[in-house]
Amino acid sequence: MAIEQPATRPANPRFSSGPCAKIPTFTLDKLADAALGRSHRAAVGKDKLKAAIEGTREILGIPADYKIGIVPASDTGAVEMALWSLLGERKVEMLAWESFGSGWVTDVVKQLKIDAEVKTAEYGEIVDLASVDCNNDVVFTWNGTTSGVRVPNGDWIADDREGLTICDATSAAFAMDLPWDKLDVTTFSWQKVLGGEAAHGMLILSPRAVERLESYTPAWPLPKIFRLTKGGKLIEGIFRGETINTPSMLAVEDYLVALDWARSVGGLQGLIARANANTKAIADFVEMHDWIDFLAHDPATVSNTSVCLKFTDDRIKDGAAFAKAVAKRMEAEGAALDIGAYRDAPAGLRIWCGGTVELSNIEAMLPWLEWAFQTEIEAQA
Repeated sequence: MAIEQPATRPANPRFSSGPCAKIPTFTLDKLADAALGRSHRAAVGKDKLKAAIEGTREILGIPADYKIGIVPASDTGAVEMALWSLLGERKVEMLAWESFGSGWVTDVVKQLKIDAEVKTAEYGEIVDLASVDCNNDVVFTWNGTTSGVRVPNGDWIADDREGLTICDATSAAFAMDLPWDKLDVTTFSWQKVLGGEAAHGMLILSPRAVERLESYTPAWPLPKIFRLTKGGKLIEGIFRGETINTPSMLAVEDYLVALDWARSVGGLQGLIARANANTKAIADFVEMHDWIDFLAHDPATVSNTSVCLKFTDDRIKDGAAFAKAVAKRMEAEGAALDIGAYRDAPAGLRIWCGGTVELSNIEAMLPWLEWAFQTEIEAQA
């Protein structure tokens, strides 16, 4: 028997994990004050870039002695700058439990040719964090965007560590409470939790990371786009908004608008609460249905932004085809856009639950998920 279609669709069916949903109040006219056609080195450009840096510091609670820079090539560019500029001084441990972490392993081991200790876990799991020696440099993702698995806390990171912690936090910043005293290098991109535009990354350095930059020179040549020091000293201008290459002032304005919205919903704690509420709605749905579950095995590691789900019904004959069919049916009905699992991840769905997503849209989408599941089960019978 065919299940009846739900009566209500989400007002905004955008649940993509990147670029993510714009802030709920977004309209193009909010960008009218963008410094278009002006040099980013003019006073107006410098002021806006500085405001983006200081707004980031304010909302995320980043310590005053940490450096914050706007860098090219999104989160990828920020991570690569850190890897190429900082690693090689001591032993390195690479931690990976999803595709982006695996990408950093490839760069370090195969491109930089560092003999790193690599610790991996399958999708849905996380490495044994208690086994990590923080006297080594440690590279890891805080939230596995493609696996829906996040680091539960920073307790495993020693306060008296000798190595640096290099953390890709691109789908964690603005949705999770990051322990800054445990993180020496942190990166993220604008197009994730605040729904900003792509191509710009954020690089956050602790005093310990700055000390490494000024005391250590890598054995390999550094392209201009990666250089953070000159004459053995940090290029301070990068961390005042004097970007390495030309930024999009339209994207900068969009980020400033998103920061203002973040303030209006209670800053970091308000954003975390919104993401948690969205994720709880999905958790309640999972609890009530025996044909779906989180990809993450341990509830303590379930992401509250990139929520990854798997189908568990024994009647499903081809998991990948079934998941794609459900996602396609949801999109055709305007109930959910871009919710298929990442191409390298196990078959399933990935639903973005970050703070720019309204709870009402999650709640309206979930009955459609049940409808799409039942419809596809009947179609394959």
